[in-house]
Amino acid sequence: MDYFRKYLGTTPGAGQPSGADTVEKLNDRVQSSTLLDDRRDAVRALKSLSKKYRLEVGTQSMETLIQVLQTDRADPEIMGYALDTLCNVMSNEMFPEDGESIPEHYPEDLGGQFTEIFIKNMDNTHLLLSLLEEYDFHIRWPTVKLLIILLTNRSKDLQEAILVSPMGVSKMMDLLSDSREIIRNDGLLLLNHLTKGNANIQKIVAFENAFERLLDIISMEDNSDGGIVVEDCLLLLLNLLKNNSSNQTFFKEGSFIHKLTPFFELQPVEQSPQGGWSAQKVTNLHLMLQVVRTLVAPSNPHQQTVICQNVMNKCRLLHQLCSILMASGVPADVLTETINTVSEVIRGNSSNQEYFASVMAPSTPPRPAIVVLLMSMVNEKQPFVLRCAVLYCFQSFLFKNELGQSQIVQTLLPSTADVNTISAGQLLCGGLFSPDPLSNWCAAVALLHAILENSKEKEQLLRVQLATSIGNPPVSLLQQCMNLLAQGPRFQTRVGLLMLLSIWTAGCPAATTHFLTNMANVPFLISQISASDGDEQEMLVQGLCAFLLGIAVHYNNDDVEGYTKDSLRQVIEKRIGLEMFTDKLGQVPKFEGYTKAAKRPNVHYKQSNEVIFDYEFTRIFKYLENDILKSVSSIQDESPVKNTNFEAHDNIVLQYKSLIRDQDVELCKVRGEVNILRSQYDTAQKKIDEMSEQVQQLKDQNSLLKVRSGGTQSQVEITKEAGEEIAKLKTELEDKNKLVTENNATVEKLKEELTIAAAQALANSSSDGSQPEPNESAMLQATIHRLQSDLGEVNAKLKLREEEVNQLNTKLAETNKSLTEEGAATPERATGSDGEAAAARVAELESRLSSLEESNKTTTSERDSLQVQLQKSTQESNAIRETLKKSEKSQSSFSEEKKQIEEDRDTLKKEQEDLLVLLADQDLKMKSYRSKLKELGHKFDDDDDDDDEEDDDIDVDLEDELEED
Repeated sequence: MDYFRKYLGTTPGAGQPSGADTVEKLNDRVQSSTLLDDRRDAVRALKSLSKKYRLEVGTQSMETLIQVLQTDRADPEIMGYALDTLCNVMSNEMFPEDGESIPEHYPEDLGGQFTEIFIKNMDNTHLLLSLLEEYDFHIRWPTVKLLIILLTNRSKDLQEAILVSPMGVSKMMDLLSDSREIIRNDGLLLLNHLTKGNANIQKIVAFENAFERLLDIISMEDNSDGGIVVEDCLLLLLNLLKNNSSNQTFFKEGSFIHKLTPFFELQPVEQSPQGGWSAQKVTNLHLMLQVVRTLVAPSNPHQQTVICQNVMNKCRLLHQLCSILMASGVPADVLTETINTVSEVIRGNSSNQEYFASVMAPSTPPRPAIVVLLMSMVNEKQPFVLRCAVLYCFQSFLFKNELGQSQIVQTLLPSTADVNTISAGQLLCGGLFSPDPLSNWCAAVALLHAILENSKEKEQLLRVQLATSIGNPPVSLLQQCMNLLAQGPRFQTRVGLLMLLSIWTAGCPAATTHFLTNMANVPFLISQISASDGDEQEMLVQGLCAFLLGIAVHYNNDDVEGYTKDSLRQVIEKRIGLEMFTDKLGQVPKFEGYTKAAKRPNVHYKQSNEVIFDYEFTRIFKYLENDILKSVSSIQDESPVKNTNFEAHDNIVLQYKSLIRDQDVELCKVRGEVNILRSQYDTAQKKIDEMSEQVQQLKDQNSLLKVRSGGTQSQVEITKEAGEEIAKLKTELEDKNKLVTENNATVEKLKEELTIAAAQALANSSSDGSQPEPNESAMLQATIHRLQSDLGEVNAKLKLREEEVNQLNTKLAETNKSLTEEGAATPERATGSDGEAAAARVAELESRLSSLEESNKTTTSERDSLQVQLQKSTQESNAIRETLKKSEKSQSSFSEEKKQIEEDRDTLKKEQEDLLVLLADQDLKMKSYRSKLKELGHKFDDDDDDDDEEDDDIDVDLEDELEED
């Protein structure tokens, strides 16, 4: 309230109390008086001042009035005064009486600001909703008016408050059952404001049986002949159904569509200047037609629309609409809306379209309704909106209706034409060549829909011949359209003819051939496209000409000499230029009329000059635009030089393809072997884990032996045998390490040979585009086969090595087991100094077992490294295969492949360096193991020392070679 207090004050001068002072005194009286009569008189006085002093009363007395509504509910009179006062304060439509102006210090939207203050407290909204339950007229009616004002000022805020209020919407729905018409009518207004733009409230109102109540009220009020109440009911129906598929489904499933039929049963009109059509009746019919269109709008889900269309046919609602359509004396705006409604009821529904085709107009002689409507469409004296509605009705009749399309085209053919009757075909041809541009456009679009996506009817329409003048041979309809287009008619006519010709030739090679047969058509289009840019309309015509010429290229079957696909492409490139052609074609979607037409199928324009595009044409243009650009620009992708190079390499490609197939087979085998090795590795890893557990158990048993005393000669002998066995196993591990080194060297050698072979293949294929000699090809193939055999040998060695490692693991497991068993069998017999010697020997055995475990881990890592090398070899083979595939491409790509091979070679060198580093690390580990064994007292043969020196020499030589490389 402090926001408004700055506007209040006393009026200086005459000593009379100001309005603010009077309001303040009355407010104090309402708050302080104990007698109900005094409070009632004060509230009545506040009501009388609330129109002139809205700001003062609202600022000082709003909380007081709310308190009155809470405490004095037993007195309807004071409740009514308080509610009326709040209505006056919050309404923006109240003005001072006696010609006085609104005070300048009053802020704008004063009622909206008071409304915001009032509904900020949720309890106030709950209070008003609870007052709706009071049946007394002095309480219920002002409450309804106050809620209407609040919804008018702040609809969204109050809608949210009502949604969270228990039974809030139900209390408002009860107003429709009130026997007092004034409350029922205001309840309709309240629900209209409440349901605007809130789908949740719309659903609640619908499920509160609103449809049945509204239709009953409409029926009681004499349907279309009713007054303003019918209009309010129809507005509420529209609010509940529009853009609310849930309510539409409920309306359909509740069989409420049947109840709409009596609304369109019009009584015979009296012979009066207005024809018995009052303004209210016209409004009511408009709204009910919009309700019907809401149920069958093209934007609704297709299945739901079809069901509603079928129901409207069965309950004779479509029959009633067609009766209004053919009735006389119907106002033009009602007739226009009826035509649009019939259009959407029959659109895409074969049974409804069949019924509409059978409707006859009450004329002498009787004519089909379609013919009568087309007569209005091509008549320039008819209202513009009516002609657009007829065109939309004709389009809806032909939508997905091949039978209807055939019937229209048949009326154009000479064999079925009847001179005595006016047919749809005659009306369309007459409108097509009428001096009225809008008639030309409408007739062209109507013919467009008669052949839309129907190749058979496009070919039939080619048979239509027109007599131009006496003594001259007849001309086909397609050529006559081109002749009319060449005469330079008005803008609308040219656009309509170009759309018709584009749809006619699109997807129909026969029509395209007929179009190209006349040698003047293509030069005309080229002259139009290559003309200098004009205004926006000329640019649009040029773009449509480019679209028509592009269709002639895309659907050309090369039957017309001189205008084949290739020749037309060359003409476009030389005479127009591909860039200009693309630019002209791209101007069409940028036109404002194109965007407006592409939004919805019905023609909805205010002025005739806004009619430019048809919805179906925009859809097909969008579908064909990219295909046309590809067809026209495909000449840019062909080069004689490149074709020659490709022909020169055909044999090479064939040889490489066969080679790649063989390599694929080998690679599959290698992959299978790698998978086997992986499974074996997993098994070995499990065994190693088990062995580690056994070693740990052995350590635990050794600890027990150290604690206990005793020992015998047999135990010493067992430990000696175990040491010999461990030494033997160590020797075998060293042999396997040597085998790993040899396998690594073999793999590196294979890598180098594969790289050399790939480089030779690229060199042979890229030398002047010539084929390689047969002997060179044979040598290359033999080299690859040899490399594959070497890979096979490596895989065999790997398998053998894997078996040996498994045997080694088995021996280690058996040794550990025997040691465990013996150690467990003889712990109690170890005594004296022999036990101490045995304990020392066991400690030595434990250290050797640890070293053996480390050696096993090293072997496992080396095996992993070998598997990685095999995978890299497989990847390199795949790279070679990809390189061979790339030989099918142009000569310019060979240099890039060479660079790629060089990069791969550098990568291999780096890998070799990494491998040498790994080998050096391995040697260091082996030396450390040897030194540890020597420290433990193990003796090595001289041959082993010589081997170590040789290994050192080999490492030095490898490092020297690496530095030289």
